[in-house]
Amino acid sequence: MSTSVSEDAKKVLHEVGLTEYETRAYLTLLERGVMTASEVSEHGGVPYSKVYETLNSLERKGWVEVERGRPSRYFPKAPSEALEAARLQLEDMVDGWRGVVLGELQPLYEKREMLEKPDIWILRGEFSVFAKLREMLDVVKSELLIAVPTFAKPFVDASVSALGQVRASGVNVKVMVAGKWTEKELALLGDARVRDTLFGGGVIVDGKEALLFLGEADTKRSYSGLLVIWSNHIGLVKFAREYFQLLWDTAESSG
Repeated sequence: MSTSVSEDAKKVLHEVGLTEYETRAYLTLLERGVMTASEVSEHGGVPYSKVYETLNSLERKGWVEVERGRPSRYFPKAPSEALEAARLQLEDMVDGWRGVVLGELQPLYEKREMLEKPDIWILRGEFSVFAKLREMLDVVKSELLIAVPTFAKPFVDASVSALGQVRASGVNVKVMVAGKWTEKELALLGDARVRDTLFGGGVIVDGKEALLFLGEADTKRSYSGLLVIWSNHIGLVKFAREYFQLLWDTAESSG
């Protein structure tokens, strides 16, 4: 098998869902063109006893196509096309997971929520922050307030599409930002206002829960110095909402 493909590319194929043999077979077809199963086995390092199973799996996953015959001939689909097919398959899987999690597991959690759920969580790591932010955007019903200090801008950049969907659903969305934002970026945020500085920020959903950003990211944007707190404590959320409104009333309209 050719070694012209980087280890990073092979790793991505594994992460997308291809096995080691599937990765070898696909890359062999990609580099050499249309081949029979025996040729894939010979040039790709796939055992002959496994090559048909491997190629059939690649066909099901959308990475190869087959020209039936004696022998059948296999050729690779464009990587961009195959990746899109993988994305759609993954979305279908997530939709299936969501149905089970929300329909069966979430009700079990909510039965005990009042007794066991703390008022305040400290979130650690970008993944946890993005996950909680997405969860909040998914449940907002009437009002979404967002204050974005400079150091928290990447979190909003990654959520622009979701914000558009929330706004389209009729939710009252107010976004207050600090730092340098282009007119195009502000236009994507909708009803936005600008302040020179914000020493903290956050997201408040329906006056019931808040995600608060404190501290600041380092120069490498690792967010190691960023403290992110989630809370549904009535008093804390009420204070955060009132403070947001005070800053909003004295901020400059982006329009």
